[in-house]
Amino acid sequence: MELHILGTASARPAGARDVSGSLLSCDDGIAVIDAGEGFQVRYARHRKNLKNHQPTGSLRAARIDAVCLTHGHLDHTWGLLPWLQTMALDRRNKPLLVIGPSSPDVLEALLASQPLPSDAPPAELARQFHSWHALGATSAQLGYGVRWILGDATTDFWVELDPVNGAVIKLDAMPQPAGWKSVKLVPLPTNHTVPSCAWMFESKEKAGKFNRLKAAELRLTSHQQTELGQGRDVTLESGEILTSASFRSPALQPRRVIVSGDTAEQSSGISAVDGVDVLIHEATFLEATASHATEHLHTTAKGAVRTAVACKAKHLVLTHFSARIKDGSTALNEARDAPSPESLSITLANDGDRIQVDPQGAVAHLSWTGNGWAA
Repeated sequence: MELHILGTASARPAGARDVSGSLLSCDDGIAVIDAGEGFQVRYARHRKNLKNHQPTGSLRAARIDAVCLTHGHLDHTWGLLPWLQTMALDRRNKPLLVIGPSSPDVLEALLASQPLPSDAPPAELARQFHSWHALGATSAQLGYGVRWILGDATTDFWVELDPVNGAVIKLDAMPQPAGWKSVKLVPLPTNHTVPSCAWMFESKEKAGKFNRLKAAELRLTSHQQTELGQGRDVTLESGEILTSASFRSPALQPRRVIVSGDTAEQSSGISAVDGVDVLIHEATFLEATASHATEHLHTTAKGAVRTAVACKAKHLVLTHFSARIKDGSTALNEARDAPSPESLSITLANDGDRIQVDPQGAVAHLSWTGNGWAA
């Protein structure tokens, strides 16, 4: 899996930092995580950089299968509609899944065809979905299929909106991107001023590689190799039993990458995960303004470390910095001063960075230099 980080600012662009937007690429396809203002410009620029400096790192729009929104604040969503319409101009025909968090009372109101509750926040995603539909974000007008999904990750309550006839359908479970088999999308409840969630991308356990050289040295028949390859032991004419496990390398364990949106530290959904390869977590404030983090349900750099420790993360990437943080190294230094196990590595995200996780769990943070990437 590889995460491409296209924005690391909070609330508004600041200096060299744009607002939130990332893409997670895997063998199954690509998922977009948030799309703040200017997303399509940043996406095009990043693709050009990949073409010029990393020809094998394609992020073609045709591979994008899902948009995973963490919450409804505009610095995380305002760039989605223009990008959807740009893909229509580019004659996209592949279906797209758009998923975001809402609250149970809003979901119930949608199902009952009633107005949204009066206390629903202005940034409620249901409002944005409806406005986008009115502005042409429907399958008929875009020219490609879009599924619009809202749900509450805590109660596993999910609905699908049909902008053509206004119907709202309750789903048995949150849908996965079409054709995805090796990586699963998992919403994790987070704690913010509006309904919110983080997104975990979890690969499935894979069987170890079959040892064909060993099988050849023993002069096993094709049938015997097939039996062993499918997990069945084989008894030789001599009576010796060959176990299938002895012909495979250790299984590849699931890999987990979590991308948070805005959230207070140690949110229940993230902290409940037992073992994470990479946690990309907001670090909006420094310790000097920790009271602001508490008031607005955000996190400090040290709070991000406490969250990483809670979910047993191996690598923490800090992102989503307030415009008050002029030098990202200050946040990084504060994070590295926080109590944490030696096994936790911590890095700082900048726009254009790439985070790679290989099947064995090794992590590489590739920093954009302006002329390529450096580890």
